[in-house]
Amino acid sequence: MPAVSHPVFARVYERLSVVMDRAGGADHRRDLVTGLSGRVIEVGAGNGRMFAHYPPEVTEVVAVEPEPHLRRSATRTARTAPVRVTVVDGLAAALPGGDGEFDAAVVVLVLCTVPDQAAALLELRRVLRPGGEVRFFEHVAAEHPGGMRRMQRLADATLWPLLFAGCRTGRDTAAAITAAGFAIQDLHRFRFPSTGPSSPAAPHIRGRAVKPIGDPR
Repeated sequence: MPAVSHPVFARVYERLSVVMDRAGGADHRRDLVTGLSGRVIEVGAGNGRMFAHYPPEVTEVVAVEPEPHLRRSATRTARTAPVRVTVVDGLAAALPGGDGEFDAAVVVLVLCTVPDQAAALLELRRVLRPGGEVRFFEHVAAEHPGGMRRMQRLADATLWPLLFAGCRTGRDTAAAITAAGFAIQDLHRFRFPSTGPSSPAAPHIRGRAVKPIGDPR
């Protein structure tokens, strides 16, 4: 498996994730996984900020994180999680799981960064059982043309991907989820953080999408 190492970004993200959670991110994380049960695969687990929010009906979380420093942090965090969490190495486009193995998948601020968003979503579809859910919390392209869209195009064409481990601010992730064969059931659009200066990563979505019951893959 190719190495995915971003040691500077990983350490910055560890601090930034705490600040983001204090600014309301923790509430979004909690709401994201409310009602989940069974086996869950979390892709791009980072330093494990999601782990504390899984409800007791979740029997296991397989947390996939390719970046070594973040994976070590996630492993430490998993020891105090309220549910069983297994942290593993892996890539979004080649997930460690069999076809239909999981009841749900969780992606938080990761579909902006994966090199091939379509391939990652098809992998999620593969490892989910028919009727299984993807819960997503992502920053995305601004909904309407205008100054924010221009800011995002400029950011993506210059330093933003270099500073943030390949992150792209202008991806239409909701459209990509639909194109991968999922049916979006809930979709909330909002600015995050809700106050303070606006950055190219301010437009966010949170929601859930379902793999169709009759889907054989």
